[in-house]
Amino acid sequence: MTAAVARLTDAAVSFPTPDGRGVRDVFHDVSIDLRDGELLVLVGRSGCGKTTALNLMAGLLEPTRGTVSVFGSAPRVGRPDVGYMFAKDALLPWRTVLRNVEIGLECRGVDRKERRRKAREFLRLVHLDGYADDFPGALSHGMRQRVALARTWSMSPRLLLMDEPFAALDAQTRTSVRDEFVRLWELDRRSVVFVTHDLNEAIVLGDRILVFAEGRVAGEFVVDFDRPRDIVALGADPRMQAMYADIRALLAEQPTQQTRRTP
Repeated sequence: MTAAVARLTDAAVSFPTPDGRGVRDVFHDVSIDLRDGELLVLVGRSGCGKTTALNLMAGLLEPTRGTVSVFGSAPRVGRPDVGYMFAKDALLPWRTVLRNVEIGLECRGVDRKERRRKAREFLRLVHLDGYADDFPGALSHGMRQRVALARTWSMSPRLLLMDEPFAALDAQTRTSVRDEFVRLWELDRRSVVFVTHDLNEAIVLGDRILVFAEGRVAGEFVVDFDRPRDIVALGADPRMQAMYADIRALLAEQPTQQTRRTP
């Protein structure tokens, strides 16, 4: 059987309480298998463990218990086959749009001619090739996020971790940028773990949805609607309405914090 792209096996994470007298469990024996080419969406209330799952896969956290593997080995920071995209674009204001897209390739030692070619190619794919020489301050939030998407995608990560990358955008811009992301993803179907609070977005994007509650996986939903998906058309589908209602029901419980006292 082919190994999972990323695998969490009974992974748990605990942090000391501020007074140092106890341990707060924030992630409880979570098991996840991410399949090759899958777009896996994580949903749940704030503080329920979604970003913790991403950080474990990125090697930014180590599990207190259990194991985590990415492409069959322990995660590590900075590996070239894993990309991480955040809610904020994190563009460097003193670099042009083109040079912002180039930066990851530059850090990897790709020669100037090749990284410039790739940067221009991905700017074209997100419809920003006419802004290559502009600085980020001249762009709208949606355009900046498309630059960030081009920057991440140009590095060809086999696994892409995305932590609410479109959350800061207005509704219309969010739809536009999300559509650009889906179009890029459908070109090569890289493996993606995508965090969102938007249930409509989760259903439109995901092959599978994991619902987090209180640091655990509370439910799993397979999304088998045909692609491409249109949220307006899906909204009228009774199957989508039922899935939305079931996810909402799982999220209705109030999260709690569990604290263990150290001996």
